[in-house]
Amino acid sequence: MAKYNEKNYKTQNKNDYVIDDFLMKDEQLLLKSKPNKKAFIVSKILFMLPFALIWIFFDAFFIYMMFANKIFSNLPVFIIVFLVVFFLLHLTPFWFWLANTLTAWAQYKNVEYAFTNKRIIIKSGLITDIKNIYYSDVESVNVKVGIVDKMFKVGDIYIKSKQSATAIMDIDAPYIVINKIQAIVNDIKTDIEYPNALRPKENTGYSTKYNNDVNS
Repeated sequence: MAKYNEKNYKTQNKNDYVIDDFLMKDEQLLLKSKPNKKAFIVSKILFMLPFALIWIFFDAFFIYMMFANKIFSNLPVFIIVFLVVFFLLHLTPFWFWLANTLTAWAQYKNVEYAFTNKRIIIKSGLITDIKNIYYSDVESVNVKVGIVDKMFKVGDIYIKSKQSATAIMDIDAPYIVINKIQAIVNDIKTDIEYPNALRPKENTGYSTKYNNDVNS
């Protein structure tokens, strides 16, 4: 079990953190996972791709027509500068797609998911971001399997909590994982709602030792 070391937290590069560094004392790690690499990178490339291609096609067409008709040669310099800046800004959707594609590998290396007996921890971002979802706050859990997901036999788990909604993307065995999450959510909410005397025998509360074998 990872222990908090203040010295390490002061000197360690933030991107070097592993998800174990964020575990609390006596917190039981059930499953630690990353997205499927191929599915994650392909999804990043395909995200907004049709929109970006259509956008750059129209802008390229107008720029070509202006050059073909020698419009630029008859314009004052400040108008040309204005048009250059305009098209650079107008191509923002394309730049966004390009940046998302070029950073896909870096994003993948920094994404990690952990499921414990207390919460779900999601580590992501080019600069490490940590999101905690406590099971007691979970309102719904759903699985979505898209075309790319089917190709790589993965799925996306969408979790809605009291504070926000988040997604665990391109995870292997999504239906098994969602069943595990739902079971823990049910156990913890039962523990909260039932007084000790009325607690079902099969639910022993927060001391429940879950099986960390995702295939069981």
